[in-house]
Amino acid sequence: MKTALVLFSAFSFVGYGLGCFLSGYVRREFTRYGLERMRPWVGALQVAAAGGLVAGWNWPILGQAAAGGLALMMVVALGVRIRLGDAFPRMLPALGYLVLNAYLAATGV
Repeated sequence: MKTALVLFSAFSFVGYGLGCFLSGYVRREFTRYGLERMRPWVGALQVAAAGGLVAGWNWPILGQAAAGGLALMMVVALGVRIRLGDAFPRMLPALGYLVLNAYLAATGV
């Protein structure tokens, strides 16, 4: 079960991280957030952390650190959405990934 959770999170963050470079929608969202200059960094960190999650199978501390970093990133994402006044349903993905990655950070990958 935990393997499925790690793979789900890793694939999700690879997809979103690459979207930071390739997707016009993601570019517009970062502009809406007022964080357009951070977009490449966020994308690169998400892809790197996804790799860290998978590497956690061989190096557990790396997996836990990656999961903790992603959880922290989702705390910031929630804060941004709250600041913008987004509706709760738009916050659910960040909340879900926060819970998932906090669990992985706490229990190990």
